[in-house]
Amino acid sequence: MKTFAKIRFYWGAAVISFVVGGIMIPAIFLFPKKKGKIMHTLNRLNLFLMGSKAVQEGEMDPEADMFLMNHQGIVDIIGMEALQTNHLRWVAKKELFDAVWFGNLLRGGDMISLDRSSRAGLVKLMKDVKESLEVKHRAVAIFPEGTRAKGQKLLPFKQGANMIANKLGLKVQPVVITGSKWVLNEHDRTGHSGEVHYKFLSTIDVSQAPKDWYETLQKQMQHEIDEAYEKYGRER
Repeated sequence: MKTFAKIRFYWGAAVISFVVGGIMIPAIFLFPKKKGKIMHTLNRLNLFLMGSKAVQEGEMDPEADMFLMNHQGIVDIIGMEALQTNHLRWVAKKELFDAVWFGNLLRGGDMISLDRSSRAGLVKLMKDVKESLEVKHRAVAIFPEGTRAKGQKLLPFKQGANMIANKLGLKVQPVVITGSKWVLNEHDRTGHSGEVHYKFLSTIDVSQAPKDWYETLQKQMQHEIDEAYEKYGRER
């Protein structure tokens, strides 16, 4: 079974590489006005070819300015794009924009680059988020852990999202992702067919929320992760 899981991993990686590099990137450069629809459609194809699907729990708030999600790997993004019809603007570290393969997708999709090594990076991020909402009319998606986690426990949330949401008075909707690592585990290099669940929690209007909303949110998301594992055996 372990050998088959390894084969499934490399199959999944090959599918993503082909669809993104061979179809998605050329398509969004050729048809820039339809880039959102292209990404949604081709990410559904990614999941289909991997023998998996995205399952939505709860409702995505059309008035949310920012979506905060836990992070395990690239399937998190694929499933979220496959589920929704909004054209989200993802925040990704600057190093990914410099990558030959994935960087083209991020630049072509007009995503937000974050330089975590620079103190000016947070100032730029705030300007980019404000531009996304006021000029581009695109909600922002961010992983507050800042990197991919290996275990069930959430990593400490970075303060960038908290500071920006407070400063701009945003409406923030948390999304808890479980099952992603089962479909494609980038740490163990294993893969399986299965479901990736996206649970949309209640939106937080930060302008009216208690000062500790961010810490409370992390605890709430951890509770949802633990409950999904205890009830359904579904890891994050």
